Amino acid sequence: MVQATALPRNETGINAVIDVLKQRFGEQLQTGQAIREQHGHTTTWITNQPPDAVVFPTSTDEVADIVRTCADYGVPVIPYGTGTSLEGHVNAPAGGICVDMMRMDKILAVHAEDLDVVVQPGVTREQLNTYLRDQGLFFPIDPGANASLGGMAATRASGTNAVRYGTMKDNVLALEAVMADGGVIRTAQRAKKSSAGYDMTRLLVGSEGTLGLITELTLRLQGIPEAIRSARCAFRSVDDACRAVMMTIQYGIPVSRIELLDEMSVRAANAYSGLDLPEMPLLLLEFHGSDAGVVEQADTFAQIAEEFGGFDIAATSTAEERSKLWQARHDMYWASLQLRPGAKGISTDVCVPISKLAECVSAARSKAEEMNLLAPMVGHVGDGNFHALLLINMDSAEEREAADAYVGWLNELAISIEGTCTGEHGIGQGKRPYLQQELGETTRYMAAIKAALDPENILNPGKILEI
Repeated sequence: MVQATALPRNETGINAVIDVLKQRFGEQLQTGQAIREQHGHTTTWITNQPPDAVVFPTSTDEVADIVRTCADYGVPVIPYGTGTSLEGHVNAPAGGICVDMMRMDKILAVHAEDLDVVVQPGVTREQLNTYLRDQGLFFPIDPGANASLGGMAATRASGTNAVRYGTMKDNVLALEAVMADGGVIRTAQRAKKSSAGYDMTRLLVGSEGTLGLITELTLRLQGIPEAIRSARCAFRSVDDACRAVMMTIQYGIPVSRIELLDEMSVRAANAYSGLDLPEMPLLLLEFHGSDAGVVEQADTFAQIAEEFGGFDIAATSTAEERSKLWQARHDMYWASLQLRPGAKGISTDVCVPISKLAECVSAARSKAEEMNLLAPMVGHVGDGNFHALLLINMDSAEEREAADAYVGWLNELAISIEGTCTGEHGIGQGKRPYLQQELGETTRYMAAIKAALDPENILNPGKILEI
């Protein structure tokens, strides 16, 4: 089990900051035990490390005021969105002040003609898409959880649509951020491209709150497609399904989503969501385009799938049927927990080159069986990313140790075949030991950037780097 290491605390500074912020923010600052633990990490098996206080700002100026005060006293600042991240990102290993951004939830401007939108960080992806629907636009990044857009940028989120629309790094045009000294910067204008200086936008996207606190985002939008068609296809083995994915991508079919569920995941989805899918390895796909185009794309995929033994192929353009199918995919975490009632679900992800996907998934399944671990697997396999959800009895030291060993083994396997230890979960606390192994000397330059922008190490300390 990952034990979150405690860092040295600045007790005098923390107490002084709480006193100052209480005077300035009144009831916007909370110090109750329950709310502090809620803002420590609760979505994984990483030990909960609550902050000393939680502040709920409503503007960039208030965030800057909080950060400046913390900088004056050398006190850590931990940004918080909806708390759905999975690798200990919101823990407070040195204590400090949690800055909860969820009251900064305004959609500031929609530029429909330019296909972009300006939002505050507390806006969630579902909130934004509901707001945009009447204008024929949508924001495509869909990590499953109804995460905040600020948190999605901070963790460089991805999801089911990434194979066509990319990840957060591809869809953030500009950011406003509060830096470690309380200064406020804007990283770019609204232009779709720029060669003006360092790419500060992408430096902050994925920095997990260690370089700055995001207070405003300018995001790229897409037009809602004329037609959407979903398809499913069963296979005799995960290996056959993965090979069909590789051929589909290589063939150039502009698939929007292509998701893998192994047989355990399908069984869980059937029971939890009331479906009758064949309990075999399954691919779920979605195609966007014209009425004729999506039919052609689905038919071409069906021909490819049949070459790899695909069967029970079905496609639909009915909104209700599509929604039911994709909701079942998004509910997979909760559905999988029903496979072992009372167990804790430990989710981990890796990403590998498409050509290595079948090899990696097959090895991961074999290793889980060898270690007697129940580990349903799903994946955004169109870009080589998959997840294993280990169902663990947390009262068993033997199972915890086995799960920890499995996660480490899977990270190392992905790195060894030129992949990454995380495709979308991020590093946080949980995957810090593997970043050095993956990137080597590069981490020294990452540390230099961190030291330059946050010399007192007050922004989300203990995350990403081993410093």
